[in-house]
Amino acid sequence: MEKKFTFTGVVLGNHWGGGKGSYPSTEFIASSEEEGIEKAEKMLEEGSLDSGMGYESLIGALLDIKETTTIEIDGKEFYNDQYNSMFIGNLTEEEMDFLESNPYY
Repeated sequence: MEKKFTFTGVVLGNHWGGGKGSYPSTEFIASSEEEGIEKAEKMLEEGSLDSGMGYESLIGALLDIKETTTIEIDGKEFYNDQYNSMFIGNLTEEEMDFLESNPYY
C-alpha cells in the first residue's frame, strides 16, 4: 500500500501598490500530510506558494489536500482518493469566506 498527498488551493496576498487578491496556489506532492503542511507553511512565509501572480507578501491560503492510497491486488492497481481542506496563515473570518467563495477555488 502506498500513500501520497497532493496539495492545491488558492492563496490570498497583498498586491504591489495596495489591495489584496487571490490566485491559485502551486501544486505539490508530499509523502505525508504533515510534511505537506510544513512545506506549504514554509512556502507561504517565503512568498512562493502562489503559482505565478507575484505578490508583495502572502497572507494565507485555503489548501485542498487529496490523499491517494494505492494498493495492488492480483497485479492490478486500485486507487482511493480522500479529500480534506484547511486554512494556513493569518486569515480573518472575512478573508476565509472570500477564499471559500473564490472562483479560483
